[in-house]
Amino acid sequence: MAHFMDVHHGMHGITSDQLQQAHQADLAVEKDEDVHFEHAWADPASGTVYCLSEAPSADAVQRVHERAGHKADEIHEVPLTV
Repeated sequence: MAHFMDVHHGMHGITSDQLQQAHQADLAVEKDEDVHFEHAWADPASGTVYCLSEAPSADAVQRVHERAGHKADEIHEVPLTV
């Protein structure tokens, strides 16, 4: 499976608890799409949230995010890792 980095904009002032809640919402439905969210990061000042996942496709990642209530603005496949 491939790795994907997705980006959410407009989440100004997000707290650690809110980030954790959003991540848990993804984890609650991820297996329905054969996706695994590995990590999430946030910058409250810019309102940007980043999520790293392993998934069969970008569409599968987006379906999980939509069901969890926070559609991604961008999804990028990450073909190389070290």
